[in-house]
Amino acid sequence: MQYLENFGKYFLMLREVFSRPTKWPIMKNLILKEIDDLIYGSLGIIIFISFFIGGVVAIQTALNIESPFIPKYLVGFTTRQSVILEFAPTFISIIMAGKVGSYITSSIGTMRVTEQIDALEVMGVNAVNFLIFPKIIALLLYPFVIAISMYLGILGGWMAAVTGGYTTSAEFIKGLQIDFQPFHVVYAFTKTMAFAFILATIPSFYGFYMKGGALEVGKASTTAFVWTSVVIIIVNYLLTQMLLG
Repeated sequence: MQYLENFGKYFLMLREVFSRPTKWPIMKNLILKEIDDLIYGSLGIIIFISFFIGGVVAIQTALNIESPFIPKYLVGFTTRQSVILEFAPTFISIIMAGKVGSYITSSIGTMRVTEQIDALEVMGVNAVNFLIFPKIIALLLYPFVIAISMYLGILGGWMAAVTGGYTTSAEFIKGLQIDFQPFHVVYAFTKTMAFAFILATIPSFYGFYMKGGALEVGKASTTAFVWTSVVIIIVNYLLTQMLLG
């Protein structure tokens, strides 16, 4: 019953997000701040993880190719497919659910605890639009983050495979090029846009509607991370069935 109630409140919140918009001069500054906090502030950890996970994928693929009859370019092919189809859009999004999602929930939840949201509503401001809409717009840039993740994942795979002596640079690049389907990139970015909306709204929901004090802010952040990750995995499955099935 609680889940159904939350489901209904979530869609009511979404409707309120796009109604009674805040004045543009104020909204512009809010959006720029969210871009700095949510996008630019996340690049460091994404660059680090993407590069080394790409290297791990390449090494594991190479170590599992024991037969001399299996071409070495499969290392590059497998790295490309793994990074573009699943690792960059989905795995990075789950990491972002922990970093960005927890930040969103805790920041809005703290405003709820300190009665700043109540003050906004008393002043006649649409608090839902004021707090959540800038995050949704900022995360429209999320595909650029995933594009960087894809590039660095493949670069990390190439460096690990070549410097480790698992394959040559020419064979790895051949694997990157062979049987490439541009629709796979479209599929990845379609998932990314859906995940960006989830990352912006579900943590915001748990922060905005939380009750209690400082302890409950931490609990709300944990709950938001769990549910954001669950929804990302479910949406990932559904979109994969629809677009690739």
